[in-house]
Amino acid sequence: MKMTAAQALIRCLAEQGVDVVFGYPGGNILPVYDAMCESSGIKHILVRHEQGAVHAADGYARVTGRVGVCIATSGPGATNLVTGIANAYMDSIPLVVITGQVPTTMVGTDAFQEVDITGITIPITKHNYLVKDASKIPLIIKRAFYIASTGRPGPVLIDLPKNVLQEKISCSNPSDLKLLGYKPNYKGHKSQIAMACDLIMKAKQPVIYAGGGVIASNGSDILYNLAERISTPVACTLMGLGGFPGCHPLSLGMLGLHGTRYANMAIMESDVLIALGVRFDDRVAVDFSSFAPKAKIIHVDIDPAEIGKNVKVNVPIVGDVKLVMEAMLVRLEEKKEEQWLAQIEAWKSEYPLKYEPSTELKPQFIIEMIREITDGEAVIVTDVGQHQMWAAQYYRAKKPRTFITSGGLGTMGYGLPAAIGAQIGDPGRDVILITGDGSFQMCMQEFGTAVEQGLPVKVIILNNKSLGMVRQLQEFYCDKRYTATIFQKNPDFVKFAGVYDSLGLRVSEPGQLRSALEQALKVKEPVIIDCIINQDENVYPMVLAGQPLSQPVDR
Repeated sequence: MKMTAAQALIRCLAEQGVDVVFGYPGGNILPVYDAMCESSGIKHILVRHEQGAVHAADGYARVTGRVGVCIATSGPGATNLVTGIANAYMDSIPLVVITGQVPTTMVGTDAFQEVDITGITIPITKHNYLVKDASKIPLIIKRAFYIASTGRPGPVLIDLPKNVLQEKISCSNPSDLKLLGYKPNYKGHKSQIAMACDLIMKAKQPVIYAGGGVIASNGSDILYNLAERISTPVACTLMGLGGFPGCHPLSLGMLGLHGTRYANMAIMESDVLIALGVRFDDRVAVDFSSFAPKAKIIHVDIDPAEIGKNVKVNVPIVGDVKLVMEAMLVRLEEKKEEQWLAQIEAWKSEYPLKYEPSTELKPQFIIEMIREITDGEAVIVTDVGQHQMWAAQYYRAKKPRTFITSGGLGTMGYGLPAAIGAQIGDPGRDVILITGDGSFQMCMQEFGTAVEQGLPVKVIILNNKSLGMVRQLQEFYCDKRYTATIFQKNPDFVKFAGVYDSLGLRVSEPGQLRSALEQALKVKEPVIIDCIINQDENVYPMVLAGQPLSQPVDR
């Protein structure tokens, strides 16, 4: 039986197991929305801006491990997705992005709402398609989901001209993907794994450096077993938080620019560094030339392009992190370097994460209270800025896919739509957005989406009436010339919640916080808590430009 290509598209999405899509309609994508009216089993979430759609799909993908799907129309609809696509690309998040396009007869004529979105997104997608043959849609959909979710995950864009969507085709289920040249290597070379294990067994001061690849490969349990087998401390990247329990005795917390001092010192003094699913980015290896200077480096990653890109490694292993760790566990014997572990504990005692107690409401105290009340069982979503770093430092995520944040691109405005996607992806868990007044205002309109969908997302605004992280950089690098970083007038966020008939609370003193959080968590609808904090509060430790990891500014 023949159907329109748009109908075939919806059927193919359902066959891929898609149960929800995030989108915003428009003229050239109308055939898809019309086809969605039929019973497909796919729920559509209408966002308030296309950027909200792609970030929500991203948040959904991060908490579920499945491919997130978003839809937008041509022209500005498509270009409004670009930041979110780049965000997913940088953080290796599997997305399928579907855009409308002007009819093929008008492509290249500068038609109304025409833009070359495939050309624009070549650098920020794993692959993309401009579909000119309607009969290929079933095959392209299957390929897109396969490419997005295999190897190093990432976004795939499918651009669909309106007339192509309207054509009648026979919808078949293609069995042969025929992806010539795309063959991710999963197992890792046996001799390289053996060499790595030999280095590990001889190491006196080993450190595991774990990143988002551990979570993407669903390898967190294996990492736990590996760390305990060889009694090796684990430092996590921002993207790796939750991949190893933050409260475990072997946890070093986050390393890098705003990492714990003891994590950075361990890296600098290590003799063998076991890098798992990481890319040695500049937030971690602040100075590539001086990173882990005493260590022989083992680097395991699914993407061969990342190995040796920034830092020279001694044992490269291309493969799925989980599978490689499993192969290592077969070879590794139990070991424990008591002297090294004692040194780690001494550093933890000497250089703990700390802040000065105060009658003022401290951001670090807010994060600690959130963890205490939720027992670390919530899904924490953050925006980008000082609040993101405080959350990374003090929440101590203990499970994978429960700390959701924008890492590589550092996208302000990511948090609220990502929290919406996370809540839809994990409806049985508390989802708490930790954001700043600057970040929240970038996509605050998506609070309407949360209200409309009845999603009990809790929004904690750390309100310092400024762009806090940029203000902090100006303090250190611009001799306190605070140009364009202080807000002269913010909205009343409590009243903003009230506009949507939602609960809004304000906290300005430490004694008010617990009751506000407990009240918010009891409410089965979106809540905003506006937390007033000091504008001068900085994130510490902080490694200044040109300084080694082991010598941060502590105050």
